[in-house]
Amino acid sequence: MLTVDGHAITVTHPDKLLFPDNGITKGALVDYYRRIAERMLPHVRDRPIHMNRFPKGIGGIAIQQKRIPESFPAWITRATVDLHRGGVITHAVIDNAATLAYLVNYNMVSVHVWQSRTQAPERPDQVVFDLDPASDDFSLVRSTARTLRSLLEKIGLNAFIKTTGSRGLHVVVPISVGPDFETVHLFAEHVAQRLAATDPDRLTTEFIKQKRGGRLFLDVNRNAYAQTAVAPYSVRERRGAPVAMPIEWSELDDDALCSDTVNVGNVWEWVRDRDDAWKDMDVARRPLPSREEGERPDRSGRRRGLSRQERALDDELRRAESRDG
Repeated sequence: MLTVDGHAITVTHPDKLLFPDNGITKGALVDYYRRIAERMLPHVRDRPIHMNRFPKGIGGIAIQQKRIPESFPAWITRATVDLHRGGVITHAVIDNAATLAYLVNYNMVSVHVWQSRTQAPERPDQVVFDLDPASDDFSLVRSTARTLRSLLEKIGLNAFIKTTGSRGLHVVVPISVGPDFETVHLFAEHVAQRLAATDPDRLTTEFIKQKRGGRLFLDVNRNAYAQTAVAPYSVRERRGAPVAMPIEWSELDDDALCSDTVNVGNVWEWVRDRDDAWKDMDVARRPLPSREEGERPDRSGRRRGLSRQERALDDELRRAESRDG
């Protein structure tokens, strides 16, 4: 029995191995999220969440869960949002450390959040660029992130960066609330296509994996309504329990840095002498620049334009990649 933020939480089966290869138990994961909550909460508060749950550990069945169960206690914040295809859905929202502890007891390993907040769910307050490499060459990911930052700065935007704990890096741009998701998505596509054009042999915005030709994928599809990105400081469901870690831009100069450099085993050593690299994100917000008509991106590679057969093939490739990873 734990008491967190004044709420009593019973951690059931604390010795259950969620990461069997690393000996990391549910109790240890609860402890991690409780300790990291102070840093994590500013980046997840007021955002609807998507839970990745593993009742049998990360080698077992993965449950992708958006809807909050009715059995959850009343003190957990809820957000009811439109589905855009009819109806509504109610998500959990992580507003305190107690909610984090409760969700991990519910076998949540990683948490993903919306790009908008509950006060204006249709209006994002950040833009996410996911740099997804086709190989283990992380030097290309680092250099691409730097080039993207320079491109964004030239149009008056500030950029922040985090390791994803998976394969690549996320470059995140805080923006003033106002434009809708479609406007933000169009902007992100335009920027990504401009960036890809600077190095077409190594960079691409092609959604279909088998058409990328081994190039790094500049993925902006997390900027659509109800799409999510892994939350800062979230543990990932991969061997070694890597952590999605906000970093300073100067840390890209370290050739040893990769997407899973920080993990549950070394995270406290990592954060001990470092402030939260995203602590100034709110004051760094800027309005999204307006686009001229001639800047409209080519949308032929978007997922929504794919045939059913192409979608099925791409989904299977993604599942295989997830299993192999």
